[in-house]
Amino acid sequence: MTEPSSQSRTPFDWEARFKADDAPWERAGTHPAIRHWLDAGALKPGQRVYVPGCGRGKEPAHLAETGLTVTASDIAPSAAQFQEHALADFPKASVIEANSLMWRPQTPFDRLYEQTFLCAIHPRDRAAYEAMAFEVLSPGGALLALFMQKEERGGPPYGCSPEVMRELFVEERWAWPELHMLKPFPHPGLNNKAELGAILIRR
Repeated sequence: MTEPSSQSRTPFDWEARFKADDAPWERAGTHPAIRHWLDAGALKPGQRVYVPGCGRGKEPAHLAETGLTVTASDIAPSAAQFQEHALADFPKASVIEANSLMWRPQTPFDRLYEQTFLCAIHPRDRAAYEAMAFEVLSPGGALLALFMQKEERGGPPYGCSPEVMRELFVEERWAWPELHMLKPFPHPGLNNKAELGAILIRR
C-alpha cells in the first residue's frame, strides 16, 4: 500500500523526531475540527480527501471510518507505516510515503484536510504548499485548513497568521470565508496556541 517517493528528503529530520517520540504537535485523539466539519456537512461520506504530512495523526482513520475515501502521505517512513496499520481495515484508504509538497494524484481530490503540515514547513516552502493544494484539488474542492497562531519567531511550528495566509492563498485562486468565520481550536500540546479553522474553496 505504500508508494516510495523518488523525491529528495526534507532537510528537517522528521523520521528522527517520530522515532524519538518527540512530537508535541500530536493530539491524543481526533482533532475537534474534524467533528465540527463533519457535523457542518463540510466533510461527507463518499468524498475523496487528502491528508498531506499526516504524521501519526488519528484523523485519517477517523475520516475513513466515517465513510470518506482517504489518501494520506508523509515523508517519514515510520509515520507512513503507522498510518498503514491504522488504515489496514479500510479498503478505500491508502498511504503514500512521499514528499507531500511534490506528490500529485492521478485524479484530483474533493477535500484537502490540513492540520500540522503547513505550520511545520519553513515559510520559504509555502508557495510550493499553495501550488500543491491548488493542483491536488478539483475546481470547487475545499481546503479545510487549521492555521497555527504563534507570535514567537522561528519553528517548527511556524505561525500562520490570517493576514499572511491571505497573501499566500490569493483571491484569484481561492475563495475565502469572512474573518469572523475562522474558528479557533486551542492545541493542548502546544501551550493552547490556537489553530484557526477555515474552509477555502479552490476556484
